[in-house]
Amino acid sequence: MLELSILGFLAEEPLHGYELKERIKALTGHVRPVSDGALYPAITRLVGAGLLDQRTEPGASAAPRRILALTHQGRAELLERLRHPKQTEITDQVRFNTVLAFLRHLPDRHEQAAVLRRRLDFLETPSSFFYDSGKPVRAEEADDLFRQGMLRVARATGEAERTWLREAIALLDESGRDQADRDQPSRNQAGRDPAGRNQPS
Repeated sequence: MLELSILGFLAEEPLHGYELKERIKALTGHVRPVSDGALYPAITRLVGAGLLDQRTEPGASAAPRRILALTHQGRAELLERLRHPKQTEITDQVRFNTVLAFLRHLPDRHEQAAVLRRRLDFLETPSSFFYDSGKPVRAEEADDLFRQGMLRVARATGEAERTWLREAIALLDESGRDQADRDQPSRNQAGRDPAGRNQPS
C-alpha cells in the first residue's frame, strides 16, 4: 500500500520527500501512520528498482532538497498494480481507497470497471463482525446496543458503497462502449483504398 501511494502521487507530479509524506498521511495516515522508518526505505527500494528517479535542488535554506519523480518503468509498474490489485487491496477498506485514489491513471475504462467489480463482488458476499454457528450476525440479532451500532453503521456504509460501485461501473461500461464505437470507423477504414474498396492483404 505504501509503495502504491508513492508511485501514485509521483505519477501526478515530482515531489520532495516531505511533500510526499504529507500527501500519504492525508490519504491514509489517520488510520495507518506513515513513519520515516517505513517511507524512506520504501523510496530507496523503488529508486534501486528503477521505478523512481531523484535529483537534488537548492532548498529554501542551505540544505538541498531531494526531488523524486516517476520513471517510465515506474509508471508501467503503477498501471500494472492498478490493473491487478492484490486481494487484500480489494478486501481491506483503507487499501482499496488507496487503489481508488489512483485508478484514474488507468487509461482503459473496462480495466477500471473490472477493479470496481472485484470490490463489488466482495461486498456482496454476506459477512459480519460477529458470527453465530458460522452464520453472520445481523444488526437486529446482536445482543447489545454497541454491537448493534457497529453492524448498523457497517451496513449503511456498505449499502452506500455498493450503490456507488454499481453506478460507477455502469458509467465506465457506457464510456467504454462509446470509445469502441468511435474507434470502429478507423478500424474499418484501415483496410480500404481512397475509393472505399477493400485492399488485398
